[in-house]
Amino acid sequence: MTRLRPTAICIALALCSTSSAWAVCDNTDSLLDRTCQHVTDTWEQGGNDLYIPFHTYHLRSAYTSEKIDSFREDNWGLGYGRSRYNASGNWEGLYAMAFLDSHSNVEPMVGYGYQWIAGQPQALHAGVGYSVLVTAREDIGHYTPIPGVLPIASVGYRDVSLNTAFVPGGKGHGNVFFFWSTFGF
Repeated sequence: MTRLRPTAICIALALCSTSSAWAVCDNTDSLLDRTCQHVTDTWEQGGNDLYIPFHTYHLRSAYTSEKIDSFREDNWGLGYGRSRYNASGNWEGLYAMAFLDSHSNVEPMVGYGYQWIAGQPQALHAGVGYSVLVTAREDIGHYTPIPGVLPIASVGYRDVSLNTAFVPGGKGHGNVFFFWSTFGF
């Protein structure tokens, strides 16, 4: 049960903070106010998404074969998000999910993503972009929140997409592709 407590806290904070975000957005042209407006618009205008994390791939060149064998790469999990295609046709999303990390510990994650989309959202489409997130891991600071920005990409058809993020690193850490699917409902 103690493993799930950080997940519940992150999800609750994410959902509570976005519902009242409109109250702190000013109508100025500052980066903070524009970001606040994007988050608010995504939450209020977006549709519901089911997130299903399912696989992590550790680059074989960054780890010994013994270390690779010790990792869990099927990292099933579950999450919820809200997303929309903005006036430019690009994707914006807010999400909260939890999954099993490489050491079989629960890893919660909340964030905002943006992707530039090629193709039509209601047909075959692909995107590249970034995600600004907060996660927490048992093996790094015993669930101390870790902020980050990661590159993301997707291929989708209508409301279903296959997504990936790349976690950069060095020899023996990072260098991971994280895969999840989303289903709009």
